Amino acid sequence: MNMKIHSPEGELMDEAVELCSTTPLFSGGKIGVLENGKPNADLLLTKIAEGLAGRIDAKFSVTTGKGERANAATACNPQVIGMLAEEVQLVLTGSAD
Repeated sequence: MNMKIHSPEGELMDEAVELCSTTPLFSGGKIGVLENGKPNADLLLTKIAEGLAGRIDAKFSVTTGKGERANAATACNPQVIGMLAEEVQLVLTGSAD
C-alpha cells in the first residue's frame, strides 16, 4: 500500500487578491435582525448588523423575534417574514451553541 503525505501549509500566493465591493449593493439600504431565540442571539446579531451597516453605508433598522411563543426550534411567523420583506433589504439571522 502506497501512502502520499501532503503538507498542510500549502503554497503561498504572490499576488494580492482584491475582493469585490458590496457597498453599491446595499448603499442606503436597511439591515434587519431576526433573532432565533438562542441566548444572546439578539445582542450578537445586532452588534454584527451595526458594524456591517457602518462598513457598507447602510442603516441598521430593526431587531425582531420569530413571533409569539416561538423558540429556536420553531419556524418564523409568516407575518414577521412579511414585515422584514417590506422594511429591509438584508436580514441577519441564526446563531449556534
